Amino acid sequence: MSEPAWSPSSPIDALAQFIGVPFQRQTYRNLAYLLLAFPLGIAYFTVITTGLSTGLSLVVTLLGVPIIVGTLAVTLGIGSFEARLAGWLLNVDVDRSAPDVELAFGSVDEVIETTKRVVKTPATWTGLLLVGLKFVFGVVAFTAVVTAGAMSVTLLSLPIFYDAAGVTYTVGPYVVDTLAEAVVGAGCGVVLLLVSLHVLNGLARFGGFLTNALLGGSTTAVTGDSDV
Repeated sequence: MSEPAWSPSSPIDALAQFIGVPFQRQTYRNLAYLLLAFPLGIAYFTVITTGLSTGLSLVVTLLGVPIIVGTLAVTLGIGSFEARLAGWLLNVDVDRSAPDVELAFGSVDEVIETTKRVVKTPATWTGLLLVGLKFVFGVVAFTAVVTAGAMSVTLLSLPIFYDAAGVTYTVGPYVVDTLAEAVVGAGCGVVLLLVSLHVLNGLARFGGFLTNALLGGSTTAVTGDSDV
């Protein structure tokens, strides 16, 4: 059952919610989810594409079929892990009810039956789709976190390093060479940091929505307002 997200009842509440985002534990869970998406996406994509390409290259032999079936079965495990990860970090309740698929390759008949079970399981194909989307999402998430973090830290550090020897700060066409300009730049950095955290929280919510949409189930709204 979805829980309605908290909504501000006044401009002061809205401002408090905007400013309070760095002090919410859920914000850092969301950041962890986004940062993990990159290596996990690469690992999933590498394992699945390697398995499928190897299996297809050997499909003319009996060895190719179990490799393909086994690789497809791995997507079931990936789906289960992603559902748990969404619950651990995003507070998204994914009701994953995919049945266990028995894998047996001891004989030709067992290979055929296992293939049927894997192919007929919808979670196999949603998991396969999730692998491709997770790769793309991971790249986008990592780029967003690194870019937002680098820009925010650069602006926030202006009052400390603006007059350091050998260091020149430029913001657009402007060179920051006075303390007043550095303080203004740092203020912009604070605003950028707050906006970035809200955007990244939204990106994490989208990741949870994507996982839930592919794997099925009900979603608990991702909010950090109660964790201060």
